[in-house]
Amino acid sequence: MPPDLSVVIPAHNEAANLRVLLPQLRTILDGLGIRSEVLVVVRDDDPDTLEAARGGLAAVTRQSEPGYGGALRTGLARAEGEHVLTMDADLSHPPTFAADLWRRRDEAEILIASRYVAGGSAHMPLVRAVLSRVLNRFFAWGLGVPLRDLSSGFRLYRKSALSMDEDRARDFDILPEIVIRAYTNGWRVREIPFRYEPRVHGSSNARVIPFGLAYLRTFRRLWVTRNDVKAADYEDRAYDSRHPPQRYWQRRRHALIRELVPEGEPVLDLGCGSSRLLGELPPGSVGLDILMGKLRRSRRFGRPLVQASASRLPFSDGTFGCVVASQLIELVPPEEDVLAEMSRVVRPGGLVILSTPDYGRRRWRVLGALYSRMVPGAVWTPPLARYSRRRLVDAVQDQGLTLEAARDILGAEMILAFRKGQDSGA
Repeated sequence: MPPDLSVVIPAHNEAANLRVLLPQLRTILDGLGIRSEVLVVVRDDDPDTLEAARGGLAAVTRQSEPGYGGALRTGLARAEGEHVLTMDADLSHPPTFAADLWRRRDEAEILIASRYVAGGSAHMPLVRAVLSRVLNRFFAWGLGVPLRDLSSGFRLYRKSALSMDEDRARDFDILPEIVIRAYTNGWRVREIPFRYEPRVHGSSNARVIPFGLAYLRTFRRLWVTRNDVKAADYEDRAYDSRHPPQRYWQRRRHALIRELVPEGEPVLDLGCGSSRLLGELPPGSVGLDILMGKLRRSRRFGRPLVQASASRLPFSDGTFGCVVASQLIELVPPEEDVLAEMSRVVRPGGLVILSTPDYGRRRWRVLGALYSRMVPGAVWTPPLARYSRRRLVDAVQDQGLTLEAARDILGAEMILAFRKGQDSGA
């Protein structure tokens, strides 16, 4: 039977510290009453480190890739537990706190022992303290994540939240990369305050200049990931974007759709993403998206969520009083008949509300190009269907619906509400 918890400890020439750490850690783990394993990941076959690890009843594995990142990847890959705790070997991470993280494991998929949230502290040399805070603030602000200690290596992961095949960092920059990719995939991340103490024996393996350059390279990669429309929180971030055009456009679309949605009717929000609209829809409403990361992000709204394709909706005919599809139909090939599926699941007399760029107007081409330039870093998905207003109205009317209301954003994006006839069959 696999362990409940795996503990991964990268250790390079840490024999003196391991002799103190491992017996304490074993006592803590035994006190939790769980099945556990401890993996010490080494770079070299250092006899003292190997002896200390095995004397502390830990399994020893040699890293298959260089650097701290390689050690961590090796340990995480070989860990068999449903949860994985990572910690340093230098006694700066008190093993007693491992129990605190374990007891709070259901609060998030990733728990970070954080030095920089209220109640946390870090005792370290001034220069290192300043560099650490600047680095963490730079990553958090620049990548739009509400976290303060992205460089802490003392963490509890649910292993299912890890996607090590995506992580490319080879050194300590793997720490922000892991957590930011998980956050971007919709997993919950929470920081728990803890007190950081300096190492007891030896010196740190981090070197400032290579350390900084590695972090900058990783930041550049993560910048692209964070600004991709596939990011789980893309719509949520756009609503509060630091870029006025993006913030205006997202909020204007939100307001116009909300104005058209009938009160009290259960709504199917197709391609719901992480938009706050889902949380404002009437009781009984459902969010559907094909991307699981976006559905994870939308768990906070407390609505039923479904992962499925918009062209094969898993609902009976006439289930909903309203269907909303915002910025969706242009991403679905016309031959997949997504419009027919929307018409099928809305009840007679119900509404279908669509928003999409008006590709028939020159204004969209101009404003769309300007918008792309004014929102740096954005990664767009090319449209698979380009609807003009006339083409879209004709296509929806072919499904037995009639245009009832029309709105637009600066004449470039159309938001149209169609009514299904009362005598329409399923």
